Amino acid sequence: MNPAIIHRPSILAIEDDPVLGAFVHDQLDRCGFHVTWCQNGSEGLARAQQQPFDVVLMDILLPGMNGLDVLIHLRRQHSMPIILMSALGAEADRITGFRNGADDYLPKPFSVDELKVRIEAILRRVELERRFNMAVPAPAMPAQDELTFDEGLCDVGFAGKSAQLTRSEYRLLETLWRSPEDVLSKPFLYQHVLQRGYSQHDRSLDMHISQIRRKLKAIGYEARQVRTVWGKGYVLTAADLDG
Repeated sequence: MNPAIIHRPSILAIEDDPVLGAFVHDQLDRCGFHVTWCQNGSEGLARAQQQPFDVVLMDILLPGMNGLDVLIHLRRQHSMPIILMSALGAEADRITGFRNGADDYLPKPFSVDELKVRIEAILRRVELERRFNMAVPAPAMPAQDELTFDEGLCDVGFAGKSAQLTRSEYRLLETLWRSPEDVLSKPFLYQHVLQRGYSQHDRSLDMHISQIRRKLKAIGYEARQVRTVWGKGYVLTAADLDG
């Protein structure tokens, strides 16, 4: 279902290219979104701090304050979903973006259809999280693990330390946690967690997994590990204490 049928989700687009920015603004407006367009990072950051948006769509290369700096500032106080736009092949920027809290990235050039699908996927995921938080208690934890899930904050903690997960990372870890020792395929995780179809060239899921591993290690959690099952997917399994 197109969320625009129910209401007009608010999109903050931060793009300095006047042609691309105007195109994105006009096309998303026609798709039923309410779009606010800013042409530099400082202006975009100010608007995002002044009012809530359902999704922030932001280029990485911006004049003055670049998109990664804006992302870092926003993540200090806000959990609104953020999609980064970057040139195809700029992997280092995308990794840095995910590490600092981006929810998704969209390589340039892109089609309006793909942009619309990515935004709607995030909106569906956020709505599902809201419903899930109201209906389902946090997953039961084995006493020896002591990893705590906070649905309200979309984060996990261990030994008094917060992992500072993004919404996507939290939902991914929680999905794996609810099916311990089961290998969950990439297509399933893309559909169930990221709310879009799987493409072998899309590395969003791999980057989210990498960030989950890094953040759990940073807070000292080692009882379970997210492991890659080559050719199949990912599994949350008990750590091999002997190896």
